[in-house]
Amino acid sequence: MPPLRYRPEMLADIPEERTYFLKQYEDWFTVETPELKKITDHFVKELDKGLSKEGGNIPMNVTWITAFPNGCEEGRVLTIDMGGTNLRVCDVYLPAGRRDFEQTQRKYKLPEEIKTGSGEQLWDWIADCLKSFMEDKRIEPPEGEKFSLAFTFSFPVYQSDIKCGVLQRWTKNFNVTGVEGHDVVPQLEVALGKKHLPVEIVAVINDTTGTLLASHYRDPHVKVGSIFSTGCNAAYMEDCKNIPKLQEQGLAEDATVIINTEYGAFDNDRKVLPLTPFDRRIDQQSVQPGTQIYEKMVAGLYIGEMLRLVLVTLCEEGKLLQGQDITRLRRENAVDATFLSIAELDISEGLQDMRVEFEENFSLSPNMHDLKICRYLISLISKRAARLYACGIAAICKKNNALKCHVGVDGAVFNKYSGFKSRASQALREIFDWPAEELDLIALNPSEDGSGVGAALAAALATGCESKGRSSKIACLV
Repeated sequence: MPPLRYRPEMLADIPEERTYFLKQYEDWFTVETPELKKITDHFVKELDKGLSKEGGNIPMNVTWITAFPNGCEEGRVLTIDMGGTNLRVCDVYLPAGRRDFEQTQRKYKLPEEIKTGSGEQLWDWIADCLKSFMEDKRIEPPEGEKFSLAFTFSFPVYQSDIKCGVLQRWTKNFNVTGVEGHDVVPQLEVALGKKHLPVEIVAVINDTTGTLLASHYRDPHVKVGSIFSTGCNAAYMEDCKNIPKLQEQGLAEDATVIINTEYGAFDNDRKVLPLTPFDRRIDQQSVQPGTQIYEKMVAGLYIGEMLRLVLVTLCEEGKLLQGQDITRLRRENAVDATFLSIAELDISEGLQDMRVEFEENFSLSPNMHDLKICRYLISLISKRAARLYACGIAAICKKNNALKCHVGVDGAVFNKYSGFKSRASQALREIFDWPAEELDLIALNPSEDGSGVGAALAAALATGCESKGRSSKIACLV
């Protein structure tokens, strides 16, 4: 077999007969510049196709949010944010004219059984969390009045207006019965009513849309909002004249609307993405095979599982952890993205941090060669994820002619995985052929906990008070 493309320092003291097999993994997980450009160009076409009347793999969902916040928004809103891992309940106050906010929040970890249970169980659990939050924070309106509630629902929905959301399909390995094809708002309202909670849902948004709103609120140069955590998605503002599926809506020539792309479904047809045998296994073992192919190659929910499958394969071939019991490593989803981040950050003598992770999580005792090989595999997997992620951002910016802008990115993987941002930024440089001396023309900026504030801003904009120079004011009570 030909030698490795390059022999990284971390493998320098390992005999070549122990590392020859890594050439195959380099070939699988390395995405060179020409391939990045090819994927991006196809991505642009698929984004356009999603806006057509016929549609495509990428839903390109219309959010009915037709303007960015102008900084004059004012008021107080309760928000609930349902993501892939946690539910976050927030009490948000927007002070007028400051492009700032005050927020009290609490996170509740989504139980695994809720993710594959019934819709009634899911909504009742969410209502219980909101009730607990309101009681703990002593949030209670005057008798006979209700608080405004904005709901961030981080799954693809069809919206006929800002106050409804019909679930198109579950993602992130959710499979809750009785919800797909239904408007989630009435279902949640029933659960809220059973708990006698004094709230009224005034807006439903996706977490990506919320990130776009919150990021632009603080930085008007932000043109794209992105999520990179359990899942992967992006949103941007589109001219309605470029959306054929809205042509019969009678919208003004200069009308705009935020599009929640749901681009995790990119290339479900499998035309351009460089799928490996491990990508195919992850898809086959997922709750919904054949969907969200792009997301399954890059997102935090899957990169840990990718590493686990690689390690199990190499152990079975006798190339790693020889003679050790890998029973715990065989457990599906036993490795998460945190493991990869810890390994890449480990600069301790003897890679002690990484060694502890193996011992505590899997009862394994890797030798130094095992650790270095594993760390190199991790770098291949995470670098590929970052480079493929950049293709989606590049495609939106190309399509929207936003070739110099900021991108607000929320999500634990992007914000906490050291090196992810620099790898994605480097891929953008290669896609757009920026000169070496040029600063990043498309800057990826962290936007932590943006979806709660974004939901509050969406509630403000939903009141219709969004003309320039006026406050968009949403009252605490409705």
